[in-house]
Amino acid sequence: MRHTDVVKNEQQAEGRTRHGVARLLLEQGPITTAAVADTMGLSPAAVRRHLDVLVANREAEFRDAPRRGQRGRGRPAKLWLLTETGRARFGHAYDDLAIAAIQFVAEGGGETAIRAFAERRAAILVDRHRAAVTAHDEVADRANALAVALTREGYAASTRRVGTGEQLCQHHCPVAHVAAEFPQLCEVETAAFADLLGTHVQRLATIARGDAVCTTHVPLGGIEPTEPGATVGTVPTDPIQTAPTTTEGTPS
Repeated sequence: MRHTDVVKNEQQAEGRTRHGVARLLLEQGPITTAAVADTMGLSPAAVRRHLDVLVANREAEFRDAPRRGQRGRGRPAKLWLLTETGRARFGHAYDDLAIAAIQFVAEGGGETAIRAFAERRAAILVDRHRAAVTAHDEVADRANALAVALTREGYAASTRRVGTGEQLCQHHCPVAHVAAEFPQLCEVETAAFADLLGTHVQRLATIARGDAVCTTHVPLGGIEPTEPGATVGTVPTDPIQTAPTTTEGTPS
C-alpha cells in the first residue's frame, strides 16, 4: 500500500472517530471527557484531541461542571456539548422552508392557524407511538418507551431519575430553528407528552430557547387523565447532568 493511501485511511479513521465523538456530545451532552473516553473506548488524551478540533471548528464548547457537596481543590470538570454549528451537521428537518410556510399560514389564519398546525403535527406523533408507549402501566416505563420513540423520530432522547420524577431529555431537536420562531410547536408537544404518559408534565428547558437539552419533568405518580397543556407545580430545576446517570432511549 502506498504511503499516500495509508495517510488517507488514517485521516478517514480520524474523521469517523471525531464524528462519533460529536454524535456522543449530541446524544448525551453535556458530558465529561472521561465519560466520552469510557463510552468510546478511547484514551482521555485521544478524546481531548478530537474535542480540540471540534472547538477549533466552533462545533463544540464546554462549561464547568457544578460542584457537588464540599468544595474541593482544583478546577471543576468540563462538560462538553455541541454548539448550534455542531448540531447543524446532523441536520434539521425544516428550517427556512418550514418557517416561510408557517409564516404564510400565520398571515392567513393568525395564532389559531399556527396552533392548529402544531396540534395536527403532534397528533401524528401521538398516533404513531401511542400503542408502544401506553402498553406500559408504570409512568417510568412509559417515559422510557417515549424516549425510544422520540429517538426514532430524530430527537436523540433519554430518561433519567431526578428526585421523585423522571426527566425526559431530548438532546437534539430536528425542528429547533422552526420552534424558535414558533414556540407553539413546543407547547403542543408538551401536551402530547402528557397525553401519552398519562400524567401532568412540565417543560423545563428547550433547545429552541437556547438551552443545551430539551428537558421535560415527569412526576412518578399514578397514570391519570390529563388536560391538554397541564403542568405540575414545583419540580427540580437542574436539567443538566453528566451522561452516566442517563438511561438511553435507543431502539433495541
